[in-house]
Amino acid sequence: MQQQKPLKVLLIGDSCEDQYIYGVCERLNPEAPVPILHQKRTEIQKGMAWNVRENLLSFGLEVYMMTQEEKIVKRRYIDERYNQQMLRVDLEEPVEALHYDMPKDHFDALVISDYDKGFLTTERIFELVKWFDGPVFIDSKKTTLPVNDAFIKINEDEYNKLDNKTGNLIVTKGPKGADYQGKNYPGVGVGVFDVVGAGDTFLSALVYFYLIYGKIEEAIPYANKAAAIAVTHFGTYVLTERDVNEVRG
Repeated sequence: MQQQKPLKVLLIGDSCEDQYIYGVCERLNPEAPVPILHQKRTEIQKGMAWNVRENLLSFGLEVYMMTQEEKIVKRRYIDERYNQQMLRVDLEEPVEALHYDMPKDHFDALVISDYDKGFLTTERIFELVKWFDGPVFIDSKKTTLPVNDAFIKINEDEYNKLDNKTGNLIVTKGPKGADYQGKNYPGVGVGVFDVVGAGDTFLSALVYFYLIYGKIEEAIPYANKAAAIAVTHFGTYVLTERDVNEVRG
């Protein structure tokens, strides 16, 4: 029996390095009313589009990724006793807009993970949607999007800022699940530990299960389950094989 080829995804978007500086806060700075963090350890993870990539890979998809060369760092300072974030410092080099030639391979889906850092302009997103012959999934901070020609995954705050609130909008609502075309798909009740990267996990699962079942309505409940697992972990979390099996259920 011939082995089925893995599904291939073209992923385009901004990526970053997530740094977590853990320590202990026991006193205030005498020079200013701010806490002093005694640094203990540092953890580094891949974030934004890189997190989408890692979770797509967890589902067994083949991923070709296009991202910026410039470095973006999100540095979080955390009191490790309570997992309380004290401060976040963003370090961003000016990002050059996407100028690479598009790959000529066949892809089963196009995924755009746009954090609006300059790699993808609004015009380029519309061009990519028009160029790609297949399903397109977009997670973007922009307010003008091709809502009728792609599946748009956004949160409630992003939805409120959209110019056009019609079309294929999948609005994530945390513990309340997600809304799509007037219907709510309930979330999974879990203890929320950290929401960082949960949207990336939702997007990755949404893409995978859409490619498996061919209907976005069937994919959304699985995406809710995947996001529920992500929020029970601290930082940008990549689903394990056990997690993926649990989502598939």
